[in-house]
Amino acid sequence: MKKVGIMGGTFNPIHNGHLFLAEHAYEQAKLDYVLFMPTMNPPHKADIAIESAEHRINMVDLAISDNPHFRLSDFEYQRPGMTYTSDTLELLKELEPDTEYYYIVGGDSLMMMDHWMNPQMVFDLATIVTGSRKQGEANDLKIQAQHLERKYNGKVILLDMPIMEMSSENIRERILNRKFIKYYVPEKVMSYIYDNKLYN
Repeated sequence: MKKVGIMGGTFNPIHNGHLFLAEHAYEQAKLDYVLFMPTMNPPHKADIAIESAEHRINMVDLAISDNPHFRLSDFEYQRPGMTYTSDTLELLKELEPDTEYYYIVGGDSLMMMDHWMNPQMVFDLATIVTGSRKQGEANDLKIQAQHLERKYNGKVILLDMPIMEMSSENIRERILNRKFIKYYVPEKVMSYIYDNKLYN
């Protein structure tokens, strides 16, 4: 069976932490490739100002353009209404029943998975892959992974990777305060943000 990773998110903007996590997932879970899937209407970020889907998709496309095992997917962008991971995985599995899906999340998302829409379906349809993005988070993630595996009879892969603390929120704040974002985002994404005057 084909093994496909899914890196979902608002990518508002995409940054090097996303790419770092996806690359470790690709390598350690032995994936065929990773789909980057920008979310159109994330239910958990309804109160946050989000750049247009067009801009976010363009930034993802630029960020992954030089990686042969990263691919852009507009699957969630094409769907109306709120986008839930459980629905996305169900539709993907119907389209590609012979594919094993690996859903890649940051540690903060793993800690919140009990509160997702239909977490049982998520664990039924995909293996969860995660890594620490904050100092001191590793032990909490291990405990949470064990809890989720027991509760939903699912599988969680904890990646062995260095800590890379950064967030889209922090990058937006840096842009707003006219601080540099070089080394936080790929060069092409930085140019796109400045050329289109995003997050000002």
